[in-house]
Amino acid sequence: MDLSTLPAHMTAALPEMLADIEALVTCESPSDDLSAVAKSAEAVARVGARRLGAAPERIVLEGRTHLRWRLGDGPSRVLLLGHHDTVWPLGTLVTRPYAVEGGVLRGPGCFDMKAGLVLAMHAAARLPDPSGVTILVTADEEIGSPSSRALIEAEAAGPVAALVLEASADGGALKTERKGVSLYGVGVAGRAAHAGLEPERGVNATVELAHQVLAVSALAAPGRGTTVTPTLMSSGVTTNTVPAAGRLAVDVRVRDAAEQDRVDAAMRALRPALDGARLEITGGPNRPPLAAEASERLFARAVAVSADLGLPPPRRAAVGGGSDGNFTAGAGTPTLDGLGAVGGGAHAEDEHVLVAELPGRAALVAALVTGLLDEARAASGELRS
Repeated sequence: MDLSTLPAHMTAALPEMLADIEALVTCESPSDDLSAVAKSAEAVARVGARRLGAAPERIVLEGRTHLRWRLGDGPSRVLLLGHHDTVWPLGTLVTRPYAVEGGVLRGPGCFDMKAGLVLAMHAAARLPDPSGVTILVTADEEIGSPSSRALIEAEAAGPVAALVLEASADGGALKTERKGVSLYGVGVAGRAAHAGLEPERGVNATVELAHQVLAVSALAAPGRGTTVTPTLMSSGVTTNTVPAAGRLAVDVRVRDAAEQDRVDAAMRALRPALDGARLEITGGPNRPPLAAEASERLFARAVAVSADLGLPPPRRAAVGGGSDGNFTAGAGTPTLDGLGAVGGGAHAEDEHVLVAELPGRAALVAALVTGLLDEARAASGELRS
């Protein structure tokens, strides 16, 4: 493949890319609505079949439809990874419709990450020989990938690299590090009593939760990049009753596995502060860290390929948010994330994609995949036809 011509080819395909993005964005897909997610999967399948010339395999797990394309013959060598669920509830299109104005594309889920799915498909469609490429599109990334994690890890076991089409970091930077994520629930069982007549007979779950909020917060280690954040909290049923039960959610982000293990052990060692109170700790590590080592060589390749394409060199970024790239890196597969759309506002009202950046991004992905396939084939002694 003549890499120098790729950006021009992708620029010529921009109207088709925009039509494909519109088809996906206008099919809303909140993670917790199984019917909506099923409809979205069909929309993604139609776009993919049109661009790739093949229908995907539909993998339904826990009621959620994940899609997988295995292109060509032979073993899987490069995994292109994305998701089609979003954080936006049904009806968001009414107040934030799909639109392209002044070179900016808007609509719920456009940046995170439906434009990235379209980039993956157009990049794969430009390959002279796509044999060995697997495209996996999951349906529950935004809620922690409960049904798709094992599928992702299994798909990551064979390829030489995983390229994640999640949205870019600020300014188009590639995501070369992601923090690991742990999610916990701290349940408190106390004892109810009348708040006015005999509060001393109760065991106040709200007060116990207050102690646990402070204990949990103290587990953070800012110098190590570890955040431990109490988030949702609830307790009690009426204003004149000593609360008998309560619950606290805790979000943990870490840079390395040792910190994830430390916090996990400390969370499970929490003890009640009030006599008569009981604690139940649920949850645990959700995503392992995507360490810099997992992306180092792929990022260097992206810099070199960008020069060959005549594109500006990409920058790198370490981010706190997790993605399914954490799972591929945790499986030992070299992983480069943030290869999707350039724009901003993920999970926010100003979510948007910069249209002018789409062709270059698609060209970069296509060139990366081409080089990785060539190296894998050479290593196995295959000759390209």
